[in-house]
Amino acid sequence: MKNAVAPFAAHSIQTERIRVEPSQEPILEQTAIRNLFFLPTIAALLFSVSAPCQTAISAPIPSLFAADSTPPATTSFDVAKLPEGTFDDDAAASVAKHPEPQGGIVSRSVKRTLEDQRDIYKAPFKPSNLRWDALVLAPAALFLVTDRHIENNLPGGHYTFYQDTSDIAIAGLATTLAGVWAYGIKGDHPHARETGSLELETLVNTFLVYTPMQLIAARQRPGEGNGHGDFLRHSAINTSFPGGHAMFTWAMATVVAQEYPKPWVQVLNYTAAFTVTTTRYLARDHWASDMWVGAALGVAIGTHVFHAHCDPELSASCQRHHEKMLKRREKKLANSPLFSWPNAKPSGDYASGRPISQ
Repeated sequence: MKNAVAPFAAHSIQTERIRVEPSQEPILEQTAIRNLFFLPTIAALLFSVSAPCQTAISAPIPSLFAADSTPPATTSFDVAKLPEGTFDDDAAASVAKHPEPQGGIVSRSVKRTLEDQRDIYKAPFKPSNLRWDALVLAPAALFLVTDRHIENNLPGGHYTFYQDTSDIAIAGLATTLAGVWAYGIKGDHPHARETGSLELETLVNTFLVYTPMQLIAARQRPGEGNGHGDFLRHSAINTSFPGGHAMFTWAMATVVAQEYPKPWVQVLNYTAAFTVTTTRYLARDHWASDMWVGAALGVAIGTHVFHAHCDPELSASCQRHHEKMLKRREKKLANSPLFSWPNAKPSGDYASGRPISQ
């Protein structure tokens, strides 16, 4: 074996001495273009030196194992047998290195409110809401024409009593809802916590609709100006149109009635909202059209916020709404050319009826 390998080693192994002159300039001072030409030159030199060694092999390289020998057996490696927690540090380091992006509660709330405002302002122009627009606008136009006549035939006196009754009713409703929210947070009750959160969102969205309408309408209250309830006469927020007490109270009552669709809960909440609306009107703080539009807007905003953000696992009313939306989407999908594809069916959030934008 030694005699067979010796000629191969003597013939194929070549050594050369390469004298490298020290550079007169530091390597770091070479330009980028010179380095680009220098590296391919070294690579070509190395390949040219090793080429004879590859072509001059005339004898086969001896096998590392004899013909009658077998390679050593390899041992199996089972990850499950490693001690528990072996890779915990690596996993923690990976999570810390690539944290999941999450926005703050303020930024999420602002984004969600802006999306609600966009949908609320677009809602009256949707074809599916045109019938509701007619149900609100037709009586509103009738009230605008007859406001002065209705106002002149209201019973007089007891204005302070009516105002105090309205304030007590709206304060009682707001305090009850605040208590429900605190109960949900402190006692870890998801349904009560959701009710309080949606109430707060409803009030914010109602304020963002109420304020610009007050500034744009600028209507005089009964007893102000010429007593005709003229529009575009005020420069403040606290004007007559729309009725603010009615708007905020009906928005809050709608959310609670949707969250807890029990008859006695709905009666209590809607009675409180009706009491506030009626007493503010009898106190001569608003015209009839103001209260009608304010109540309608409150119901619409409360319904939108509830349907957009409720959890179907907590409220039967929310579950029914999501099932209705699911049927509507399935019907729309059935009329689509995509429905002819194999196994085409809604999945994920689409199948649950939950709004996709969430």
